[in-house]
Amino acid sequence: MSAPSLFLLLGWLGQANGSAVTPPAPTPPASAATSIPATLTPRAIILDGRGDDEVWQRARPITAFREFQPREDGDPRYATEARVAYDAHNFYVFIRAFDPAPDSILQLLARRDVRTPSDQLKIIIDSYHDRRTGYEFAVNPAGVKRDYSIYNDGDEDDAWDAVWEVATQVDSLGWSAEFRIPLSQLRYAPADTNTFGFGVWRDIERHTERVSWPIYRRSQAGLVSQLGEVTGLAGLASPARIELAPYAVAKSIPLGAGDRESGFTLGADLKYGLTSNLTLDATVNPDFGQVEADPSVLNLSAFETFYQERRPFFVEGTGIFRFDINCSVVNCWGEGLFYSRRIGRSPTLRNSFGDAGSPTATTILGAGKLTGRLPSGMTVGILEAVTQREVGTQDRTIEPLSNYAVARVQQDVRRGETGFGVIATAVNRGVDEWTEDVLHRSAYVGAVDARHRFSRGRFEVAGSFAASRVTGTPAAIAATQLNNVHLYQRPDGGLTFDSTRTSLTGDAEELYVRKVGGGMTRFETSYQRRSPGFETNDLGFLRLADQQSWNTWAALQFRKPGLFFQQGFWNFNWWQYWTTDGMPTERAANTNAHFQLNNRWWVHAGGTLLQRGTVYCDRCARGGPAVRRDPAVSAWAGLEGDSRFPIVPFLWFNFWHGDGGRSEYVGISPSVDLRIASRLATSVGLDLSRNRDDWQWYGNFVQTGDTAYTFAHLEQRTAAIQLRLDYTFSPTLTLQLYASPFVSKGTYSDLRELADPRAADYGDRFAPYRDSTVAADPGGFNFKQFNSNVVLRWEYRPGSTLYLVWTQGRDDFESVEGDRSFRGDFRRLFDAYPMNTFLVKVSYWFNR
Repeated sequence: MSAPSLFLLLGWLGQANGSAVTPPAPTPPASAATSIPATLTPRAIILDGRGDDEVWQRARPITAFREFQPREDGDPRYATEARVAYDAHNFYVFIRAFDPAPDSILQLLARRDVRTPSDQLKIIIDSYHDRRTGYEFAVNPAGVKRDYSIYNDGDEDDAWDAVWEVATQVDSLGWSAEFRIPLSQLRYAPADTNTFGFGVWRDIERHTERVSWPIYRRSQAGLVSQLGEVTGLAGLASPARIELAPYAVAKSIPLGAGDRESGFTLGADLKYGLTSNLTLDATVNPDFGQVEADPSVLNLSAFETFYQERRPFFVEGTGIFRFDINCSVVNCWGEGLFYSRRIGRSPTLRNSFGDAGSPTATTILGAGKLTGRLPSGMTVGILEAVTQREVGTQDRTIEPLSNYAVARVQQDVRRGETGFGVIATAVNRGVDEWTEDVLHRSAYVGAVDARHRFSRGRFEVAGSFAASRVTGTPAAIAATQLNNVHLYQRPDGGLTFDSTRTSLTGDAEELYVRKVGGGMTRFETSYQRRSPGFETNDLGFLRLADQQSWNTWAALQFRKPGLFFQQGFWNFNWWQYWTTDGMPTERAANTNAHFQLNNRWWVHAGGTLLQRGTVYCDRCARGGPAVRRDPAVSAWAGLEGDSRFPIVPFLWFNFWHGDGGRSEYVGISPSVDLRIASRLATSVGLDLSRNRDDWQWYGNFVQTGDTAYTFAHLEQRTAAIQLRLDYTFSPTLTLQLYASPFVSKGTYSDLRELADPRAADYGDRFAPYRDSTVAADPGGFNFKQFNSNVVLRWEYRPGSTLYLVWTQGRDDFESVEGDRSFRGDFRRLFDAYPMNTFLVKVSYWFNR
């Protein structure tokens, strides 16, 4: 695919003064009216949260609010009123939340986009009026803002940050909020008169009650499609919608052994409305040093670890580009055709040709994305990024100059009840003598998908087809065939490894049938298949190819409060996996339940029966023969405290038992959230686990005439701590701290090699490893890591921010477990050399 370049902390405050608003009236009965006219204001409204501007006296009130949680379509506990106004450049909403006990309204501060355990008022706007997309603007009584964009009629993108204003006030009548949303932050079709989809939600936290206008029914699918309407928006301007945020970054980076490198860089973010429907976002020389570090993981499996995207440019709007692969309600591992963490990743050959001074991330020279929704109901997304060539020692390339592109188009018909789409991704690299035998020269993926709802939106059928092609030198394509995603060398895999190939192609198919609305039952059944040559990891995320599966899920949803609970969900799952050649690799059944009790605590529990019947692990030997699996059982449970209290405890427990009692995993994760004051919140968590694996893969070793596929008994223990602290000076000035020390250590013993891997008797599958020297002491490991960052964020004017960041990392590895306690291991970790990075980033937002 050839894509065009687009560079583009608990506290109650005293009672405030009253405001000029009519006292509360009895809750009105439910109304069928779901439309309200907007009132034109001749002058800009002064935001103070009081609602005493003249236009609010003229605006027609919305009063027909209904409870939707815990009871659907119930009478609200307290009255709520909302009014809508507008001018040529702004959309205004005033909401009065009546409350007979205003002293009970918590005014908790937090950083932007954090949901505090307090009341909330939210408006939802579908400015396209397409019943599929929209925007959410929410505020708590202390003025803490949250905003989201919505796609696919209910999926939320919390990375979307608009520039808007809101004022709140707590008074003798309850509390109120006054919103001003600049039209430049919305997307709508130019017309003489516009109609927006519109809804208002109110959360009354101390009663765990939620009300809305119009009524939102959780028993139905969709969110945007259940909104009401704001009509009569005449003469709306078509703003140029140009936003520019240049920024400067000063950074000091450790190079090891006391050496540091300091630098100053400039960059910019641009948002430009090409039309009222299409927006161009671009970033030049971006720096994401304010982003929280990834959690520590010691991965002993055959599969790559999936990390969440945290960089704002790539998170915002990601829903447009989403195309899941091997993802059902039963099992979903983050696999998809677009995984933005590939862009700017750690240089592939850093460990081969780099040193302590080599970059840990590939520099993104620039990136751009074009997104929007056309009047026809077509959603468009195009993204392109270019990363520079990175070099290690002796000017050897550790990551070549690369271009990444993805294009996604989706068309809705039947008012969003039916849709179909296409996606194409492309990666092109300037490989050279250092990288051509390791990386693909090019990688292309194309796919189509479709969905259709019927029986008044209660049922849905969906499916997709994808095809991939990668090219490169014979060595590069051979490496792809041999890696853990494909493993063409498996002797019983039915595949042919070809060392002369210069390309590899594959395909993937998926089909789903679902019940998505109506009543208390839900279900989904799906078939998924990926051919042996299907490869998407240049710009996507794929754990393994050569697999087909059948997954079925059914659920009972208890949305009406009962004698002991507020709400509950009970799930039943069954799944089976095979290779494409028909070898069964996994068969399991599971049930799990999640109930919120009347004291507002959540209780979770589940259990799984694994490997029923005769199944084999075709990946455990990492290219060797498939190994028979024995039955196993797993169970887990969890408790979550009432989030309305200053102290909220959590406790999770996991257990797995298999291989006839030879293998077992036990994990426990207690944590607590502490709201020390209205400005200060902190959380502390502990993860402890013990893993006994009787046949952990150890290595494949070429011996005389054959290969020994070796496994060992592993005794492993892991301890990790997570600490978070948020101090909010004001809604625009926050301090965040994150720290996480991690230790995982283990010892190998009883080293064996495969003998008769498909034997029914467990002991017959293995024989003592023939190299007695290695078998006598197979060793172990002691891996320690510490990640932390401190971020001071100040939005000194709307859209303009200052970041002060301190990041620290420490690492230590030993090839034996040792005899130290965890306390001793943590002590050694903090004796390790600290890698401190300091960053100052300031941006200034321009808008016209």
